[in-house]
Amino acid sequence: MNRIRVLLADDHTLVRKGLRSLLDAEAGLEVVGEAEDGREAVHKAQALAPDVVLMDITMPGLNGLEATRQIRKALPRVKVLALTVHANAEYVFQILRAGASGYLVKQAAVTELIEAIRTVSRGETYLSAALSPAAVEAYRRQAEAMAAPPRLTDREREVLQLIAEGRTNREIAGRLAVSVKTVEAHRAHVMEKLGLRTTAELTKYALRQGIITSD
Repeated sequence: MNRIRVLLADDHTLVRKGLRSLLDAEAGLEVVGEAEDGREAVHKAQALAPDVVLMDITMPGLNGLEATRQIRKALPRVKVLALTVHANAEYVFQILRAGASGYLVKQAAVTELIEAIRTVSRGETYLSAALSPAAVEAYRRQAEAMAAPPRLTDREREVLQLIAEGRTNREIAGRLAVSVKTVEAHRAHVMEKLGLRTTAELTKYALRQGIITSD
């Protein structure tokens, strides 16, 4: 039987090491790599082509939502399973909309984690037993009834997250290896598309969309 190759993406080293220990001990699973943020997760997914990426949602620099979008866009065959502390329907909708195949809370038992990985690797959807199916379905119907939000580019979403995290234009330019003028242009485009005028409004938008959290 072919092993299911798993990439771990979480900004907490102890969480990654604990997950690796659990999964490597399970027959039929193999951890092929680890990533400490969303950007590294995208790069390693492209390099390693795992079957499943176990993805934390809340990570600095590039969050799990955006990393999931980029991985699914570049590697449609790779499945993403969100593993997060957030047990609410809004996060479920956001990550599934980004392209994830499943959603699991970190309080889940090891047996459920293994089941979830196997389920999404088969091309099926998995939702954590800790979630209320009725609440998830209600939020999904509500969200689908709303007008689609303005479409931002990959780079604009990255800039939006960094702005919402409190980074200056110069810091963002250094992180993304672009000029300050380029960052200013991206900021202006984001504000224009979203109809927002201040950094505070951008931050509130990022919180509502699950791009950052208030934790």
